[in-house]
Amino acid sequence: MENTLRMAMLFDFYGPLLTERQQDVFQMYFHEDLSLGEVAEEFDVSRQAIHDILKRTGAILEELEDKLGLVAKHEERQQFYGELLELIELCHRDGVASPHLAAVEEKIRMARGTS
Repeated sequence: MENTLRMAMLFDFYGPLLTERQQDVFQMYFHEDLSLGEVAEEFDVSRQAIHDILKRTGAILEELEDKLGLVAKHEERQQFYGELLELIELCHRDGVASPHLAAVEEKIRMARGTS
């Protein structure tokens, strides 16, 4: 399961850099949850061919992440946003209220995608 989530995250960041066929196979296998056999049937190739495409695609995605580090940077930002939101919640509990603090909180939530 963890590998599936990692592959999905890598695909979200680097998917457009893959060939159309790699994207289609990846989408069908990981996002549509089709089996190797079902994907192979769709493309009229062997299960082994689909396995090889997925293995190569995974290696490409990992190589891109090794070189560019976009997923790691994203995860670091998400962690940082979470820590900032915890500090803001502490300020609210301590009775520190400020329109500036509320504005910062809203910007963080928007950047994090949790408005």
